[in-house]
Amino acid sequence: MEFHDRIAALATKVSNQASAIGTEEATKNAFVMPFISTILGYDVFDPLEVVPEFTADVGIKKGEKVDYAIMRDGEVQILIECKASTGTPKIEHASQLFRYFSTTNARIAALTNGVIWQFFTDLDAPNKMDAKPFLVLDLLDIDDTLIPEVQKLSKDTFDLESIISAAEELKYVGALKREIAGQFREPSDEWIKFFTQRVYEGSYTARVREQFSALVRKASRQFLTESVNDRLKTALGAGAGIVVPTAEPAAVSSEPVAQDDLNRDTEIETTLEELEGYQIVKAIACGETKPQRITHRDAKSYFAVLLDDNNRKPIARLHFNGRQKYLGLLDEQKVEVRHPIDELDEIYQYADAIRAAVVRYR
Repeated sequence: MEFHDRIAALATKVSNQASAIGTEEATKNAFVMPFISTILGYDVFDPLEVVPEFTADVGIKKGEKVDYAIMRDGEVQILIECKASTGTPKIEHASQLFRYFSTTNARIAALTNGVIWQFFTDLDAPNKMDAKPFLVLDLLDIDDTLIPEVQKLSKDTFDLESIISAAEELKYVGALKREIAGQFREPSDEWIKFFTQRVYEGSYTARVREQFSALVRKASRQFLTESVNDRLKTALGAGAGIVVPTAEPAAVSSEPVAQDDLNRDTEIETTLEELEGYQIVKAIACGETKPQRITHRDAKSYFAVLLDDNNRKPIARLHFNGRQKYLGLLDEQKVEVRHPIDELDEIYQYADAIRAAVVRYR
């Protein structure tokens, strides 16, 4: 299998099994050891390559252990500390990594819960592990641009100099991307003020801030919708000669889609993945109707794609809030059947059913 395919296969395993893993040991067996073996390419049963419960006395700290040490030519190359997949790995969990980093030859350290892998080096001070990772790989939300960097850590292509030289840029680009994504989800006061003062000439008062808080959120959502639509048009146009009609992005409505969601829409968060899924369903549905008739409404339990913005004309439902994604399709009696999907491209497998739903309402 290609490197990218191996990561995708492990990501599927993690997505399917994460909810059943409750302890650190189970996390190691189910996720961490397979990552070391299938992704990094080291033999987890060869003590010359992988040493579990690696021990090195550090000052007054005697007998402390790091979960795994990956060896190369008799020297420690990578230290790995594990936590249970039920929690998010945090820097305060890495005390052993900090101490061992300065007393071994390791230049790379990893903190992981089996789902999220945080890789550290010593950019800020020699032989002292940085407090912030230079690379963060989330197996439930893989950034494809990071895959070549992860591959540099694998046994067959291990290239320490290349890793270190790219680490500084990766560290800050990754941090900036996460910060930007956070601002799109929930704009900070500084973000709102920054954009308001570039489009509004009056004084930035409390009333203006309140007004522009909603406007900045709306503009952010529309910008993401348009960006996703452009990517989709490019992909479809280049791949299959299909022209996707251009339409104004539908405003995100706070009106609930299902009765269950009444009085709970304050917890709704529309994600980029939901918008991208919507654009795929819309591109398919446009084969049977005008694009402006295809709309969406988000709710707490699912993201609905509708015809004519009408609750009684559901085309599809996107259940993307859990670890496993589902595409919900409704039959003639409005009975929903959920189809599990791992990648958004799998929605195209249900193109006939999506088109049939549109035809029923015409």
